[in-house]
Amino acid sequence: MNGLTEQALKLMSEANRARLEDRPEDAHRDYATAVALCRQSGARRELIQALKGLGQIERDMDRGDAALRLYEEAVALCREEDDPLMLAHSVRHVGDIHRDAGRAELAEACYLEALAIYRNNEHTDTLDLANAVRPLAILKDAAGEVAEARRLWAEARDLYAAANVQQGALESSRRLKRLEAV
Repeated sequence: MNGLTEQALKLMSEANRARLEDRPEDAHRDYATAVALCRQSGARRELIQALKGLGQIERDMDRGDAALRLYEEAVALCREEDDPLMLAHSVRHVGDIHRDAGRAELAEACYLEALAIYRNNEHTDTLDLANAVRPLAILKDAAGEVAEARRLWAEARDLYAAANVQQGALESSRRLKRLEAV
């Protein structure tokens, strides 16, 4: 690993800390610098990580269009890297951005792609799968597709419980209970 890449990784760590400490401007600056360093060094995997981090900061700052451009670039790079789980994670976030912007059809296509990748990969983490099922359940619920939303919320609940993520399991149970009354 070259010095520019090491510097970029350090900046990404500092950006993560800044985000946790609610210092979005500092996080944005550090991620943007990390993106530039990764581009300069040719460190593609680290560039994907930096693009996604900067994209998340843009989302945090309610700049969905900027976030979408960053995540779409990360997805394009992921498709070249032969890392399906990194691709699935990135595509899911593109779906989230589309859902937040009210573009349900685009969001659904992303969620279905991410789920297909996760379901067909033996190394998929249970929490990653749960986090991919959840937004599709939200989408189906919002579209009034009650039966499909119920099925997805039940799956999300079970996955979150298996991953020992109580908050996710509780949210899924609450949403499932509400749908059962419909």
